[in-house]
Amino acid sequence: MHDELLPKLPNQLVGNIGLFYVCYVLSREGWNCLPTSRNAKGIDLVIYSQDANKMHTIQVKTLTNLNPVPFGRSANLMAEFLIVCVLNKGPAIYILTREEVSGALHRVEKDGRVSYWLELHSYKGYQDHWEEIGNGLSAMTEH
Repeated sequence: MHDELLPKLPNQLVGNIGLFYVCYVLSREGWNCLPTSRNAKGIDLVIYSQDANKMHTIQVKTLTNLNPVPFGRSANLMAEFLIVCVLNKGPAIYILTREEVSGALHRVEKDGRVSYWLELHSYKGYQDHWEEIGNGLSAMTEH
C-alpha cells in the first residue's frame, strides 16, 4: 500500500485501514482479535491466544505519513500496547509498551490548551517489535 495510490481518505477510514491491517497480522500469529467499538476512548483491540491463557489490550494509531502521533489532551494510554501503523511505508508497524509510551510523550501547550504527542524519534526505533506481544499459538506449539 503506497500513499500515492490512496486518495485523500477521511480519518475514520484511515483508522480502519490500520486497525484491520493490525488484526490481519496478529491473526497470522495465532491471536484471536476483537476490535472494540470504533471511536471509543482507549482500547481499540483485545487479543487472546488460541488456548485463551494470554490476553492483551492494544491501541492502534494510524498515520498516512511518518509524523508525530497525536494523543489529544490526555497522556494516559489505557491499553498495554500502542501500535502505530504508517500507511505510506508499505505499511510500517511500530509497537511500544504502555511504559515506553508514557516515558516518551511530549507535552505541548498552545493558546492555553495542553496536548500530548509521541514524536517520530520516540517511536521510530520500535519498528516490527512483534516479539513484545508474542505469538498466540505458542502455548499450543509447546506441547
